[in-house]
Amino acid sequence: MHDGAESGVAPGTASAGDSGPRPNRAPALEVRDLKKHFPVKKGLLQKTVGHVYAVDGVSFSIREGETLGLVGESGCGKSTVGRAILRLVEPTSGSIKVSGEEITGLSKQEMRPYRREMQIIFQDPFSSLDPRMSAGDIVGEPLKVHGAGNAKERRDRVAELFARVGLRQAQMDSFPHQFSGGQRQRIGIARALALNPKLIIGDEPVSALDVSIQAQVINLLMDLQQELGLGYLFISHNLAVVEHISHYIAVMYLGRIVEYADKRTLFTSPRHPYTEALLSAVPVPDPAIKRKKVVLEGDVPSPVKPPSGCHFHTRCPIAQARCKVESPVLRDVGGGQKVSCHFR
Repeated sequence: MHDGAESGVAPGTASAGDSGPRPNRAPALEVRDLKKHFPVKKGLLQKTVGHVYAVDGVSFSIREGETLGLVGESGCGKSTVGRAILRLVEPTSGSIKVSGEEITGLSKQEMRPYRREMQIIFQDPFSSLDPRMSAGDIVGEPLKVHGAGNAKERRDRVAELFARVGLRQAQMDSFPHQFSGGQRQRIGIARALALNPKLIIGDEPVSALDVSIQAQVINLLMDLQQELGLGYLFISHNLAVVEHISHYIAVMYLGRIVEYADKRTLFTSPRHPYTEALLSAVPVPDPAIKRKKVVLEGDVPSPVKPPSGCHFHTRCPIAQARCKVESPVLRDVGGGQKVSCHFR
């Protein structure tokens, strides 16, 4: 997905708003033609009568020190992509490479070393934490599971992580209900950092937080990226948040990526009609700026029976007969921008 792109960030040398030559090294994550189809079963014998095409051929790559924002409407398959990459749900087909190593067909035991390199920050900072465990034990659990150090070394590491995410060491013995929502998400971030991963998947990590707290957590994630050279897959429906943190953005619709570009290009020169509609709905803080709102007709089709050809043709304002029968490929239209549309 990054081939031919012109903007990037070297770890610790630039922010998400900068552009420049991209570092020449293997991706921390490379996904090719990833698919996840959930069977639909009915009747007493639970016979498979169809499939939910949650993810239907997604490809991209992420280098260390980069953030790829994955955006789209609810139900488009964003979270399933993240869970399939981590093998929390098994992919139907496709290739997933971590630091150049294929992990798609590995057993649970063979996956253990790669679990250290990939971690996730969940959407809900309360339900993702065990209420019966102290915050220190929650953050230290990955270290214990992977046999990293003795008890004292693990506790010292947890104290270091607490300080890194803006929590006090004295809070290590407190329980999740004693923290605010923002603090609980900081615990989740500290837990994700425990094993020094190369890649962190954020599944709507700030959507459950107040707006002011969202900004603090986003800034923390960006600081950690510069300090540690982390790669992020940042899943969100909030384009304003994605614009702030991402270097590259992929737009999903009904299980497929329909547009991909560096963030400056995507926000200034969107090509796909769906991307244009999403951007037109983003509020502009300046009342003097008038933005033409693009209203899409109809509802999102069911992923059980997606439309033939281009999945977006039932709502697209420029759709023609060809769109109903021929699925467009995600092609490069220049400068690393890729669009899945016959006419753009």
